[in-house]
Amino acid sequence: MSLQRQILIWIAVLALAVYALVALSGVLMPFAAGIAIAYLLDPLACKLERLGLNRLGASALILALFVAAILLILVVLVPVLTRQLTAFVLSLPGIAARLQDLVILEGGKLVEHYGGETLRKLGIDAPLTPADMQSSIGSVVGQAINYIIGFLNSLWSGSRALFGLFSILVVTPVVAFYILLDWRRMTGAIDSWVPARHRAAVRAIARDIDRALAGFVRGQSVVSLILGSWYAVGLTMAGLNFGFLIGITGGFLSFVPFLGSLAVLIVSTSVAVVQGWPEWRLILVTLAVVLSGQFLEGNVLSPYLVGHSIGLHPVWLMLALVICSTLFGFPGLLIAVPLAAALGVLARFALRSYLASPVYTGEPAAGRATVTFEPRIVEAGRD
Repeated sequence: MSLQRQILIWIAVLALAVYALVALSGVLMPFAAGIAIAYLLDPLACKLERLGLNRLGASALILALFVAAILLILVVLVPVLTRQLTAFVLSLPGIAARLQDLVILEGGKLVEHYGGETLRKLGIDAPLTPADMQSSIGSVVGQAINYIIGFLNSLWSGSRALFGLFSILVVTPVVAFYILLDWRRMTGAIDSWVPARHRAAVRAIARDIDRALAGFVRGQSVVSLILGSWYAVGLTMAGLNFGFLIGITGGFLSFVPFLGSLAVLIVSTSVAVVQGWPEWRLILVTLAVVLSGQFLEGNVLSPYLVGHSIGLHPVWLMLALVICSTLFGFPGLLIAVPLAAALGVLARFALRSYLASPVYTGEPAAGRATVTFEPRIVEAGRD
């Protein structure tokens, strides 16, 4: 079989796999979550085995603790979050209307006192009237509300598939248990399918992907947990309405680069302005909590816990987030960065292979040396 035909076959298989993932994303999500949990817990199972526990006992113990932790979260946090989420959704139109009125009122004063002379110098004799500002801001606020409602609907619909009670208590733990139990057998079988002459390179690529994925997922999970606790406690103590909900949600969204920081800053500041205006104390305290959390994330938590394990430019990360969210909705945001990290490893290997190929060097194929792949050193890896 010619090389061109092999490439076409692999492209067709990849396209079919992507189409199947998109079409069955809602059904496959609990199974994907179970596989991801087993992947992350495999090093812990290996440690328990080294302590004398067999694989079956280690897998059962780990999954029992996992289910117990999920049940504890459901019992303690979910009732509080549900009440605050219901109240927040009901209050959202009022918050938006109040924020719109404040912007029109205070913005009109600013335009009247500071903008009139500037507009006249620019040759604009008719400054914006309150009616013009109300129309413009009303349109922007309306679009923002529609976006927030759409995002909440996407979050809810995606979470129903990923974090539904039945999935958490039945499907996901069962899948995770069997995958964790047979992890070595599965990886050994996959390794045996690789042609012998390519096995060393494929193993090196797999190890590099493993380091990148484990480094990001574990590190970012700890970062999200710390930030969620920081925001929830800080905003609640500041007296901000829905502070616990905003904090926990912001910490959860912090798993996705850029999204968590931006969301918690905008939502908390908007609620603080509506709740505290014209007093500045609540607004300043809210900003202090959020900005200190972002400083902690950017200068302490992320460099120490995550490091540079992804190895991708921020522009490529944003592109991955946009593409995955378009294809899979909110769950796509959760898998965007790990998927981009894996594709980045493959892209670097492909580039090295191309630079060592006769197509680039101009050397005849007979004199070409065997292409080797040296794994990129990352800061965080699997234990």
